[in-house]
Amino acid sequence: MPKFAYIAKDSTGKESRGTVEAATQAQAVAVVRGMGLFPTAIGEAGGGGGSAAKKAAPRAATGGAKRKSSSKTKIEIKMPKFLRPRVKQKDLTVLTRQLATLVDAGLPLLRGLNVLKRQTAHPTLRDALSGMGEAVESGSTFSESLANYPRIFDNLYVNMVRAGEAGGVLEVVLNRLAEFAEKAEKIKNKVKGAMVYPIVVLIAAVGITGFLLVAVIPKFSDIFNDLLAGQPLPAITQFVMDASNLVVANWLLVVIGVAVFIALFKVFAKTKNGSYILDVAKINMPLFGGLIRKTAISRMTRTLGTLLSSGVPVLQALTIVRDTTGNAVISRAIQSVHDSVKEGESMTTPLSTCNVFPPMVISMVEVGEETGALPDMLGRIAETYDDEVDNAVAGLTSVIEPLMIIVLAVVVGTIVIAMFMPMIQIINTLGSSN
Repeated sequence: MPKFAYIAKDSTGKESRGTVEAATQAQAVAVVRGMGLFPTAIGEAGGGGGSAAKKAAPRAATGGAKRKSSSKTKIEIKMPKFLRPRVKQKDLTVLTRQLATLVDAGLPLLRGLNVLKRQTAHPTLRDALSGMGEAVESGSTFSESLANYPRIFDNLYVNMVRAGEAGGVLEVVLNRLAEFAEKAEKIKNKVKGAMVYPIVVLIAAVGITGFLLVAVIPKFSDIFNDLLAGQPLPAITQFVMDASNLVVANWLLVVIGVAVFIALFKVFAKTKNGSYILDVAKINMPLFGGLIRKTAISRMTRTLGTLLSSGVPVLQALTIVRDTTGNAVISRAIQSVHDSVKEGESMTTPLSTCNVFPPMVISMVEVGEETGALPDMLGRIAETYDDEVDNAVAGLTSVIEPLMIIVLAVVVGTIVIAMFMPMIQIINTLGSSN
């Protein structure tokens, strides 16, 4: 019977290594979990038993010089990293789905990475798979190897894989990641399709507005000064004239000001308090806030349910979920839940006091705790909110187009009205004089 080498953690977080005999990798995971451990990495020992890890070191040592020297010769002919094509979400989704299929079929992780490396045509992904394979072979966990490529695998991806390793359900998490990416790509395509016409209108309106402010309105200003003989202009006309003068006289300062504002906004968004303030604004903003909140709750409940159903301790699962929500408001709420559960309280009380989760979520979590079916209940919450997200996106895409057209019509219409009001005043003046 094949032997599998594993790296696992106990309930206290202490790491241990060893080997087990099993027919497949899935059975090996079950055996390790039956020992009261939570596997973080497991693979075929290659018949070497406990010496499998030791054999990997000499191979790395003997082949290190060759790989190093060969990599040097390759760097000279390879495209620089900053010129290499970026990995699109579609490529990453396909890779995740293929890796999940290979792992689910019982193929060792290292062999699966090598298979994908041979099949992948994308140069950036191929290099990343090669580096991850070497890291896993040298004893690193899969999540640690992913963390070496932050431009490809974001924090959510790495933490979700770490959750799968902690629960011994890596293939489930990979499938979940692929499904999440596919749904996100589908929603993005829907929004893009609905936004094509409004974006074209927006670009045209901005161009026309800029042309009017720079080239046309200054000429109207001269006409008004000559014909109105110093009479005051309507307030809306004066506002448009002042805006035109500001753009014409200080266009460079306007451009610099916009660039500085964008840079400061990005810096502020990267700070701890800044990200929290922006996330509070996001989940409470009109039109989009409900969609953002439902997406975050769906992601949180699905991840927590997967971890708990895999036997991960509650506190450890909450810590992992806190780092994978992608929303600072939800993260703080989960941290308060973690602290309360650590003190022996239920999850329901802190969930109800953080003012983030809807009553339906709190009620279903309470029922799950009382019946001992919390993982299943969290999964149902995720499915419910997935449907609500789909409905919200469908409704949002139908509202965005007319809303943007109305906004743009107001902007352009304001300029047109502002120019015609003095003309009416001039016509009335000329008529009364005759």
